[in-house]
Amino acid sequence: MKKILIAAAVIMMVSALGGIALAAGTTTVNVSANIVGTCQFSTTPTLAFGALDQTSGAPATATGTLSFWCTKGAAYTLSDPLGSTGTYSGSISNGTDTIAYSIGYTNATGSGTGKTSPISSTLNATILNTDYVDVSAGAYAGTVQFTIAP
Repeated sequence: MKKILIAAAVIMMVSALGGIALAAGTTTVNVSANIVGTCQFSTTPTLAFGALDQTSGAPATATGTLSFWCTKGAAYTLSDPLGSTGTYSGSISNGTDTIAYSIGYTNATGSGTGKTSPISSTLNATILNTDYVDVSAGAYAGTVQFTIAP
């Protein structure tokens, strides 16, 4: 009988608690992120002047397109090794002689449009005839390093 009374008491207590409302709690979770402005080159062209004709008197030209992207809205500067933005002067060599050249380029400054919308800079390179008319025969080569920074 004692067991029945204890069971009945437990059932009454559980029934009484069923009518009590329990308070629910809420909280707010903060979510954040930070995008660091960045720029990256997509393509790097080769500027090939080909065979230079010392008898022509005309300048030699070569063109190419340098592509890059920058974070949307990030201001960028495309520059050459001299820190210029738009025109570079350098030289190529065969180990004995050198030939001066210049490169003009577009879109040296601007605002990024995002990774899926690359920016193009047209490279227009020129070697004046007077810079190659008296050099020795051979293959001439060199490099120029461009920098893109937000």
